[in-house]
Amino acid sequence: MYEELQERVMAANRALVEAGLVVLTFGNASAADRAAGVMAIKPSGVAYDALRPDDVPVLDLARGEIVAGTLRPSSDTPTHLFLYRAFAGVGGVVHTHSPFATAWAQARRDIPCLGTTHADHFHGSVPVTRHLTAAEIESGYEERTGAVIVETLADRGLDSLELPAALVASHGPFAWGPSVEDAVENAIALEAVAASAYRSVLLADALDAIPGELLEKHFARKHGAGAYYGQES
Repeated sequence: MYEELQERVMAANRALVEAGLVVLTFGNASAADRAAGVMAIKPSGVAYDALRPDDVPVLDLARGEIVAGTLRPSSDTPTHLFLYRAFAGVGGVVHTHSPFATAWAQARRDIPCLGTTHADHFHGSVPVTRHLTAAEIESGYEERTGAVIVETLADRGLDSLELPAALVASHGPFAWGPSVEDAVENAIALEAVAASAYRSVLLADALDAIPGELLEKHFARKHGAGAYYGQES
């Protein structure tokens, strides 16, 4: 009964490989079916090209129990579950160790919004979280990873669908969206803006963020009621 959801998750995980965002078995993508109350996620440690739809674990969103699939879910499953429970509008979550976004995470620096390419996708700087405490690492590490992402957005007053990504300090990027396909697109965009920001800072390290008026213009062209980029559906 979850075959379509499992197929979408399989396709999303393979799309991360095709986009160059993951190597080996690093990273994972998941999708939620809110009406059914479930989430499907990449199985732990399985090569992307070996994935089959019926391998993909499906879990109850509220209880975290496996309800379908033949393999053990990703070790990052508690992080994904925490994000779905906290962000009601999110239908897909992606975690990668993509090179440039991970470099910013390891440097424990926000990705600054320096130009319109960034502003097209993210409504301001992409935030980096605080470090987890020793107690958080020791007990419930993956769930606390989700919690620190939610905490970071809340502390900064950020909307999860206007700023659909965060960097976990010393770890790597997470991205999300209304669907798993949107989450993959946001992960691709995140790596692109991370690369551009890195190169910009190398060229001129004393850089100001994009002017607020230009940020708002570019973000509003693609997002919200007044968006006019692209074609009408």
